[in-house]
Amino acid sequence: MSTISQTSSRGKALGTGLAFPASLVVFLIILIPIVQLFRYSFNHFDPAEMMQSAFTFENYIKFFSDPYYRNIFFTTLWVAAVCTVLALVLGFPVAYFMAKTQSRYKSLFVILLVFPLLVGNVVRAAGWMVALGNAGVVNSILMGLGLIDQPLRMMYTPTAVVIGTTAVVMPYLILTLQSVLEGIDFSVEEAAQNLGANFFTTFRRIVVPIAAPGVAAGTMLVFILCMNAYATPVLLGGSGITMMAPAVYGQITRASNWPFGAALALILVVATLLIALCSNWLIHRRYVKTMGS
Repeated sequence: MSTISQTSSRGKALGTGLAFPASLVVFLIILIPIVQLFRYSFNHFDPAEMMQSAFTFENYIKFFSDPYYRNIFFTTLWVAAVCTVLALVLGFPVAYFMAKTQSRYKSLFVILLVFPLLVGNVVRAAGWMVALGNAGVVNSILMGLGLIDQPLRMMYTPTAVVIGTTAVVMPYLILTLQSVLEGIDFSVEEAAQNLGANFFTTFRRIVVPIAAPGVAAGTMLVFILCMNAYATPVLLGGSGITMMAPAVYGQITRASNWPFGAALALILVVATLLIALCSNWLIHRRYVKTMGS
């Protein structure tokens, strides 16, 4: 037993040693730009002399005191929350089906699910522009059915951004949930149904609580992607809606205001992580409480 234990310990130590260099590189690649942005966010910006080295809170004060930028932040938060909820509601049944199906076409279903991830966000947004335009597929179908007399204005609206962003992030949520649901012993579900529970009761009382860790991981990933979305809000939202990532890009590239752009980026990163971690904690707390009872 001691020999087996020593071999296992050596294996773990070897695995940790092999993973450490790559992990350190990834950590530094992520950490160094964040530290640099953090320092830039305290600098002063002068339109004539551009960024000046300083230590001032004026960029953060500008953000919290300006209703325009506060509105951008809350708009981003609202869009991310709506897209996350829609992706969860629409994606959970698909993940549940993918986990339970024994069809010989399951591999094909997985390929079809992964295929959109191989296409860039710009290309997918362009497809939604064609579908949601005044002469697009959606308006053509509605007018053909006689439901509307004139084309609906869907492009360059928050609705278009929500639809496009949800379509972009949904495969990530489905794949995450599927991997968790496949680890569930579905005999427990069958036992509950044999005891008289209907499908919806079984789904709500057994499947959903057991899948809570997957829901937490999937929703956190999707929420982070939605908060930091750039291409979809720009192409589908236009001037009708502004989100944080395009605002950061605009400050850095168009206004050349690196200090304020860095402050916006830091606020976006910190707010996203705090909200995602709090949501993850609440879901796991509910999971522990449910499984404990």
